[in-house]
Formats: sequence, structure tokens, C-alpha cells
Amino acid sequence: MSNEEIGSIVILLLVLLASAHLFGYLFAKLRQPRVIGEILAGLLLGPTLLGRFAPAFCSMIFSGPSASTRNTQDVILGFVYWLGLLLLMFVSGTEIRRLFGKDDRRQVAWLAMVGTGFPFLVALLLIPLFPYQHLMGPSNQRSALILVIGIAVAVTSIPVISRIFHDLRILHTRFARLVLSVAVLEDIALWAVLAIATALAKSSVLPKGEITRHIVATLVYFGVGLTIAPALLRRLQLTRWNILVEASPIAYLVAVMFAFCAVAALLDVNLVFAAFLAGYGVSNQREFFAGSLDSLSRFSFAVFIPLYFLLVGYRLDLWKNFSLAVLIIMLVVACAIKLLSVGLGARLAGFRGLDLLNLAVATNARGGPGIVLASVAYDAGIVNASGYTTLVLLAVLTSQAAGAWLEFVLRKGWPLLASGTTSTEKSGGVDVHAAI
Repeated sequence: MSNEEIGSIVILLLVLLASAHLFGYLFAKLRQPRVIGEILAGLLLGPTLLGRFAPAFCSMIFSGPSASTRNTQDVILGFVYWLGLLLLMFVSGTEIRRLFGKDDRRQVAWLAMVGTGFPFLVALLLIPLFPYQHLMGPSNQRSALILVIGIAVAVTSIPVISRIFHDLRILHTRFARLVLSVAVLEDIALWAVLAIATALAKSSVLPKGEITRHIVATLVYFGVGLTIAPALLRRLQLTRWNILVEASPIAYLVAVMFAFCAVAALLDVNLVFAAFLAGYGVSNQREFFAGSLDSLSRFSFAVFIPLYFLLVGYRLDLWKNFSLAVLIIMLVVACAIKLLSVGLGARLAGFRGLDLLNLAVATNARGGPGIVLASVAYDAGIVNASGYTTLVLLAVLTSQAAGAWLEFVLRKGWPLLASGTTSTEKSGGVDVHAAI
């Protein structure tokens, strides 16, 4: 590559990274999720705005001086997109084991079973009554599409809702712990369902025997990643000949993620699940890797994850691949099912009054997993461009609503949980020592 070609790519990455952080910063100042600002930056730079109203300027930034440069840019942006996605899922997986508290198990069980299982099943029953064919992707796999829509209705975001809790200074409260624990259980169950959906999406190009083998391989990979792999990784970390752990723990963590992804690629399992399981596998070693995980997380959220979310927005074209009617139907039905289901689960868990609404609205934020779901389903051919846009906007709007509602509740001085909370939580502040 010539200096000119390298320079054009460096300038492109500079523009993207600066834009992602600028809009993320502005949204954070407005007490809104940074991820929405990052996606908006992609919308502004992509075909939705800049590509439509200033195509020459957009072409100058994204096309490069030659066809070879454009191809190289596409490859590099594709790599950045996937690396950001893998790091997002890896970091999410590392957060799992420190969430669950013994005193919360009953409440978490009710919220997860009723608040996740019920909306998923209801969505599967109701989807055939709506024009879901408008979202059908090139794989033309009806069962896979229904499963994806069911996940979109039931899923809760870990990264986005965590960022909202952090920005509102309530991350260490019992309310945050309950919501995130439920989100973790949802992620594990729903990623397994998505693994089946992506396998079914290949049924149009693979024989039945191959499809069965692929589904079995995916489920076995998932089962090993949840049960056997964490113990093996812990033993590997303690071995004397593991020089990489001592030389560079961060490099070791990245190597673990790459190793999981390499095995997944050999088995033809989606790499998103591999990165999540890699993070889960090292989550029981958080005490040893605490500093390294923190450094890796900071770097990922500073560079690759913002670029991933920006590229998600960049891929959207609201002029060509957007149906307002489909979005409204999806938004109303998905939110109604999720809010009512979580409210019922919270009621059975012993919560009353405003607690029900706070828990329901917080778990209705689909955020990162909703966007990842859209990305995986689109890349697998399960949904078309319009379906991808609908799922991304569903994730963005529900996350925006959750952040706005929780900020409103805290500003009013209302308790997030009226029962079993400290005075600090009721006032909206954070006291690590007093938090339940």
C-alpha cells in the first residue's frame, strides 16, 4: 500500500473515532446513553444524511483515491466492526459471575422466568398474526425469523443498561444488581436460541443432515463453554508453563478470546457466541485479572466498541430500508409484552407500586444485545435491511426510554425500590458500603 492509501484509511478512522466520541460525549452531557450518540454519528455520516445531502463529500471521505483503496477500506472497516463486536461480547461475558447475590436469588428467578420466558413465548404465538414477512431476509427461513423476533421482544441489554446505571450513579445499588442479574440469565438463554436460529438460516443451502450436525455442534459448543471451559481456563491460568499470563495478562485475555473464536470458526459456530463464552470463561478469575480486564475494557470502550456502534448506524439507510408502520407495530407490541411480563414477574417476586414500573422499564432496554441481535441476524440472512433497521431502532428507542425514565425518577427523589433499600438508594445516590 502507498502512503496515500494508508493516509486515506487513517483519516477515515480518525473521522469515525472522533465523531463517535463527540456525539457520545454530547449525549452523555444530556444524561442519555452514549451508545445512542455513537449510533447517531453513524447515521449522520452514512447514507441516511451525509450520503444523501452531500454525496460528493461523503464519497471523498469513504471512497478513497482508487478502487483498491476502497476495497481495502471496506476490509478494514469490516475488521474493526467485528473486533468491536467481539470485544463488546467478551467484556459483557466477564461481568457475569459478580452479579448474583444470595439474597436476590428468589427475585431474580421470578423476574427471569416470567419477565423473559413469558414474553418470548407470547411473541412466538403472536408473530404469525403480524406482517413479519416484511422483515424476511435472503435465507427465507421462517422459523429462524420468528425466533429472532422473539428474542428481540424478550432481551435486555447488559452493556447499555450498565452504562446508564453508571452515569446515574446507581450501579452499586440493589436495583442495578437485580436488573443486571436478570439480563445475564436472559443473555445466556437467548444467545443459545439465536445460535439455533443462525443454524436454521442455513437450511436453504445445506442438506438436512448438515443442518442437524450444525445445530448439535452449536449446542455442544455452548454447553462446553458454560460448564467445562471455565474450569479448564482456571487450571490453564495456574500452570507454570503459561508464560503469556505472567508476561502480559491483557495479551492472554485477548488470546483466549481469539482461541474461542478460532474453535468456533472451525465448527462453523457464530463468533459472537464464542466471544461471549470466552468472557464468561475467565469471569471466575476476575480477582487475578481485575486490573487487566479493567484496562482491556477501557481500551475497548475507548476505541473499538464506539467504532462498532458508529458502523451500526452507518449501515442504516432510513430512506430506503425503513418502514415506520412496521417499527411502530414492533415497538408497541414488544414494549407492551415486555413491560407487562416483567411487571407480573416483579409482583410475584414481592415488589409493589413504583418498583414494578422501574424494574419493567429498566429491563425493557434492549441496547447492545438488541443491536448485536440485529447484526447477527442480518449477516446470517435471517432479516433483510428493513428488518435490521427495525431491530436497531427498537434497541435504541427502548434504551433511550429507560435512561430518560430512570433519570426522571431520581430527579424527583423517588425510590427505585421502595422495599429492602437503604436511604442512600432512595435518594438516588450511591453508597457502596450501604448498598444492599
